[in-house]
Amino acid sequence: MLGNHRKQFWGLPWMFVFAISVLLIPSLTDTAYGKEAFAESVFAEEAFAKEVSAQEAEAAAEGEPEVEWSNDVFYKDWEGNPLKGIVSGYPAPELEDSDYNTYSFAPSRIIIWIANQQHLYFGSFVLAVPIFCMVIEFIGIRTRDSDPVLASKYDKLAHDLMKISLTAYSWTAILGGILLFTFITLFPGFFKYMAGIFRPVMHVYALMFLAESGVLYVYYYGWDRMSQDPFMKWVHCSLSVLLNLIGTVLMYLANSWATFMQAPGGIDEQGRFLGNIWHVIHSTLWNPVGVHRILGNIVFGGGIVGAYAAYHYLSAKTEEEKAHYDWVCYVAMFIAIFGLIPLPFAGYWLMKEVYAFRQQMGITLMGGIMAWLFIIQAVMIGLLFFGANSYLHNSMSRVAGAHRYMKYCKFMVLLLIVAFTMWMTPHTIVMTPAELKAMGGAQHPIVGHFGVMSAKNTAVNLMITCTILCFLLYQKANKKITVPWQTLGNCCIAAIFFWAAVNIIFLGVYGYFLPANQRVGLSVPQVSSTLTTLFAGTAINISMFKDSESYGEIKWGTQSKVGTYAIFMLAISFTWLMGLMGYIRSAVRLFWHVTEVVRDNSADAYTLTIGEAGKILTFNTLFVWVQFIIVFWVGSLTGKKAVEKKEAVPEGVPVPAQQQQ
Repeated sequence: MLGNHRKQFWGLPWMFVFAISVLLIPSLTDTAYGKEAFAESVFAEEAFAKEVSAQEAEAAAEGEPEVEWSNDVFYKDWEGNPLKGIVSGYPAPELEDSDYNTYSFAPSRIIIWIANQQHLYFGSFVLAVPIFCMVIEFIGIRTRDSDPVLASKYDKLAHDLMKISLTAYSWTAILGGILLFTFITLFPGFFKYMAGIFRPVMHVYALMFLAESGVLYVYYYGWDRMSQDPFMKWVHCSLSVLLNLIGTVLMYLANSWATFMQAPGGIDEQGRFLGNIWHVIHSTLWNPVGVHRILGNIVFGGGIVGAYAAYHYLSAKTEEEKAHYDWVCYVAMFIAIFGLIPLPFAGYWLMKEVYAFRQQMGITLMGGIMAWLFIIQAVMIGLLFFGANSYLHNSMSRVAGAHRYMKYCKFMVLLLIVAFTMWMTPHTIVMTPAELKAMGGAQHPIVGHFGVMSAKNTAVNLMITCTILCFLLYQKANKKITVPWQTLGNCCIAAIFFWAAVNIIFLGVYGYFLPANQRVGLSVPQVSSTLTTLFAGTAINISMFKDSESYGEIKWGTQSKVGTYAIFMLAISFTWLMGLMGYIRSAVRLFWHVTEVVRDNSADAYTLTIGEAGKILTFNTLFVWVQFIIVFWVGSLTGKKAVEKKEAVPEGVPVPAQQQQ
């Protein structure tokens, strides 16, 4: 009977992956048809139009007023004509000074930026941790029969992470209330307009929030009782799937406000709602922003958990404690690297959709006033890959048998340095008039060639490929391969990486001989080559581990300080990078609340300089990490209290001699 139950619940943790795929299905039609709405929406619109035309005829016959129709600002039919919809809302307001409020201590835009960013940081954390717990708990269940001790460690780790997440969840709700209060008080006119547009789904957001809270509390407080029975343990794991599904829906609903402001749809040129809330929510940026944030949340959450474990590792007093937190660092960094590798690809998808919506918006981002912010972004992404590789290189020192691959680390670091230098090279350089005249133009005759996308796509794909290779070497460092086809397997992996690198470099060079509109298409085969190394290389590598022998136990607790500091660098760098990319995405709207629909007429409608933006980004990073320290401290109070009660000696009971000492 138990076996049947196990089979029944085997696929439950993968329901989350299935749900994400369902959410992303509309993006396939977006890619295929650009700005055209997908088929179901168009057919629904046509059927709806016929029905309403009949109603209009009846209304005209009875003397009732006619229904007003208008064109959608974004969605088009199969013939390329704007979709029509029934006007169901008021025009966008012409905001005046009376529609804005200010505080004396800071500009209103800075205040709303800080409030929004802090809420986003904690929202990302509380969305990422349940994903970790789902995966970790599932691995623990699968290893329960083969290694009960390791399964218990996985289960305890997932439970401890949820304890911290529970405290962070309450903090996130408080920050959300502060954001809402700030939005209403500082931008009342604009908030009224947005609330009118999203009114049909605002109650859904509230209900989903209540559902997530209920499932979260049942999942956490029912942990011990549901872990006693194998069948109930699977039920408990399935609750984590439901929790992540609800959290993902919440995130997508929250994203719809931001993507609507940047790339509106479902309204006409006057900003009037056209009756189809799906068009308002599902803008061209909705899916790429959602995928980008899911991957970003995974990296961000992994970095925070890793930094938390790294701190305890450095301050541990016993060898057992050091070994435990060293292992937690490994698990957190594994999850973070898993999200980091595909993250640049999601970023390219997002930028592609930005160009598809408004080409000028993409030019402003990549070649206009935001271009130097992307150079800073390149530096931060390079730091992330350096941090991930540094951790993997230093972690090999605690793995028996890793000496076979340590000699290759210096070559991988050299490749990372070369690719990173190319990745951060600007297309044009800020110069004085005299320097500009001496060089003969804004573009350097040699270095300037590395500032175009052909070079940058090549560089970032090589960095990702190098990181994948480093991870595969770390995987097999402790394994003594015994399968008879190990030579063939190693040759296949080497051939995959070699030809992938050749293809990436060839396409990068070939791009210089093509016009810009054709050069963009070369990124697809480059990405395909990189993903081939990830999936095919990992599959072959893991299949070679069958019946493998170990070179010895991993010496947990012997991680070098350099590798531990790399975790801190990755966590802080990604926190700063998240703020930077959020600022770039919002600032590209320039003086618009909603692009080309609602103009920002406040006194603060200006673009910050790079220095001013950097100061606010640094403040947000420091401020959120202070809050994380407080949340971690609050979450650890219950553990300390339990330990104190356990170690307390009742009065009148003799104390052993070793305890007296």
